[in-house]
Amino acid sequence: MVFFFYAVNEGDYNDKVPQVYFYEVVFFLNYALAAFTINYYLFPKFLYHKRFGQFLLLFILLILGAILIEEFVLEKIYFPDTRGGRFGKILFTLLDVVPVTIILSGFKLAWDVIIKQIQVDNLKISKDQIELQFLKSQINPHFLFNNLNNLYSHALENSSKTPDIILNMSSLLRYMLYEGSKETVSLKTELDQLENFIGLYEMQIEGRGVVSYNMEVEHEDDMQIAPLILMVFVENAFKHSAANKTENIAIEINVSLDATHLSFQCRNNYDVNPDSESDPNKVIGLKN
Repeated sequence: MVFFFYAVNEGDYNDKVPQVYFYEVVFFLNYALAAFTINYYLFPKFLYHKRFGQFLLLFILLILGAILIEEFVLEKIYFPDTRGGRFGKILFTLLDVVPVTIILSGFKLAWDVIIKQIQVDNLKISKDQIELQFLKSQINPHFLFNNLNNLYSHALENSSKTPDIILNMSSLLRYMLYEGSKETVSLKTELDQLENFIGLYEMQIEGRGVVSYNMEVEHEDDMQIAPLILMVFVENAFKHSAANKTENIAIEINVSLDATHLSFQCRNNYDVNPDSESDPNKVIGLKN
């Protein structure tokens, strides 16, 4: 494209075909060689490493070299009796070399910027995915720690609920293992496991409080959601209420869905206990 802007000679008004002379191709290749050197040597070796002074110096020398090749070689070959017979009009040569070289280099620079931006975007996505996987890797042991004590206490009492606890824990762990690694799951599946999750934790505060769970969701089979994302809030509510209140625990969970938005609300009452907060052995919550 740049070549045709540079080389096409419109000729006389009555000519039907624009003219391109062979010498213009050769002259343009000289400029293109300079641009090529800038794009694939000066840019990566100097400009992208912030060696601006060296880049500018070599850029000027390269432009000067292109001018000298045109003046002392190409013009003597193609215009030996006119332009090639004298050295001069450097300004006119400069006005040919610099714009073409800068435009060709500008295309490459813009392309490199686009590629770099794509790489940055991909790194951000990778970083988010790594953080999400790290969070998911924390949920499983955290869930087990909080529920094994509950299972142990029921087992000591030979409670009839022990098999149900084991079954619910098995179902949830299977869900975390197989579905938790997916990018999204169906909303119905997530809400079914959330209900199971709430029932399991509700046993921990049995006799010490009330859990209210309201779900107003229709056509959830068509919706997708990130797995485990709601469970983190529910677990946090139970953990802090159970750890800081011996009675009158109140946890309220509401889920509703309209055509475009899922609304999730999780509330719990909480008594500030400086002693437990200051003890690092009692604080194992997920900071993220």
